Amino acid sequence: MSEVVLDGEHLTPKDVERVAREGATVVVADSARERVRASRERVEDVMAADEAVYGVNTGFGDLVTERIPREDLTALQHNLLRSHASGAGETLDREAVRALLVTRVNALLAGHSGIREVVVDHLVTMLNERVHPVVRSRGSLGASGDLAPLAHAALVLIGEGAATVDGDPERTGPTAPAGATDVGERLPGDEALARAGLDPLELAPKEGLALINGTQLTVGLAALAVRDAERLVRTADVAGSLTTEVTMGTTASSDPSIHDARPHDGQRRSARAVRTVTADSEIVESHRNCDRVQDAYSIRCLPQVHGAVRDAVAHLREAVETELNSATDNPLVFDASEVDDRASGTGRAAVLSGGNFHGAPLAHRLDYLLGALTDLATVCERRTDRLLNPQLQEDHLPPYLAADSGLESGYMIAQYTAAALVNECRSLGRSATDNTPVSGGQEDHVSMSAGAALHVRRALAATATVVGAELVCGTVALRSVDDDLSPGVGTAAAVSALREAVPELAAEPPTGAGGDRPLDDDLELAGLLAVEGALLDRVDAAVDGDIP
Repeated sequence: MSEVVLDGEHLTPKDVERVAREGATVVVADSARERVRASRERVEDVMAADEAVYGVNTGFGDLVTERIPREDLTALQHNLLRSHASGAGETLDREAVRALLVTRVNALLAGHSGIREVVVDHLVTMLNERVHPVVRSRGSLGASGDLAPLAHAALVLIGEGAATVDGDPERTGPTAPAGATDVGERLPGDEALARAGLDPLELAPKEGLALINGTQLTVGLAALAVRDAERLVRTADVAGSLTTEVTMGTTASSDPSIHDARPHDGQRRSARAVRTVTADSEIVESHRNCDRVQDAYSIRCLPQVHGAVRDAVAHLREAVETELNSATDNPLVFDASEVDDRASGTGRAAVLSGGNFHGAPLAHRLDYLLGALTDLATVCERRTDRLLNPQLQEDHLPPYLAADSGLESGYMIAQYTAAALVNECRSLGRSATDNTPVSGGQEDHVSMSAGAALHVRRALAATATVVGAELVCGTVALRSVDDDLSPGVGTAAAVSALREAVPELAAEPPTGAGGDRPLDDDLELAGLLAVEGALLDRVDAAVDGDIP
């Protein structure tokens, strides 16, 4: 497997995905190691001066006024991990934990956290040797960072907590096949470290706080969400294009002139995608001069709706790319020559308290994406209904796409499932960004960014299945179109990919008694294709280049 080089400056969402999902090996750049060593030396300078510095020799949160004796500083850091590892709810799956770990390492490599190089090396070895801490998913407030989840992860470094080792499932996470689980062996923290050839660490001053103060659960999940959402909206463009064809709709609403007159980037891209994947469609050409001059909004406004979702994803990507390469703990350690404000420290070192751990820059954009994904699911569900509903269908399509309508219900319940998932997304739609003060009022405004990221994760899984349902129904509906008419080069490739992934769709529909069958596997497999990119790869190859 290929390597991902971490230097604190150039981590991308794609890199996070490669480490989290594909198991890419992590390597630390020499330049980043130099920054880590310099930062640690500054902390040692501060320690030698014996000044009161938050996170180094004081209590935490509302206990900041408590000065801690030098002989208790290691216990202070260990107690911090133990007390803060108090999350709740189900544990995070393997890919989420790996995303959290790789983003935490990269943040530490920015060189402002004051940790020793050995801490970085332990985390890297855990990633490369597949030691995955058991992390509770709930408990983060998204300010002072994702404290509880990061504490569960860091606890393993001192030989406590628990971890799974050698887990290598086919896939876990929100788009996993039913029943997929981590297959690693669960062990106590010290035994898990030993499997990787590591001894538990005795943390030095500042290190416990540096490990748990940050936005890494939020940004790790957000990075994966960016990758999934970008693929999903492109697949939705393909699904909507197929629906346009099989309902005898027009692609005139994707004409460049329309979108040049309102030049939103996402809108233009989705319009171009429709034109690209339906190129050479004999179905579209067959009714170009018919009396119907415009389609229902769910088809006609595809570029506007899907394009707005694209823009929402791009807005989140911008924040994620910045956050992945930022120092997000507190306090931050600088060379004294780099700062001009009053700071704790002495000589060469300056320690500044601030709020880079606050998740607001991600939380608001995650909430925005949640609403956009819900709208994407809604418009796909509406098109699915037009493929099935005899009150809305074109005459050439049988009611509910059933081979023997009445005796069979056909694909009726695919739309029910899509409708249920749309409403699940809506139920998540109340802004996760909220505030509940904690720590005696010292931490009086928090972001709840991790909750927003978890909501987006659920919405992505639901929306992927809704897009998959439209693909399935569009593929079945294509059977009812005149055999002499071929679909567009891109939509034909999508249908071929779906039929290979869902064998039942490759066969002619059964007739007579017993023709119906459960559709759950069809919808699940189609949803995976929608978000994982295999279908897009086929379409891209067919159109001789990426669809927009």
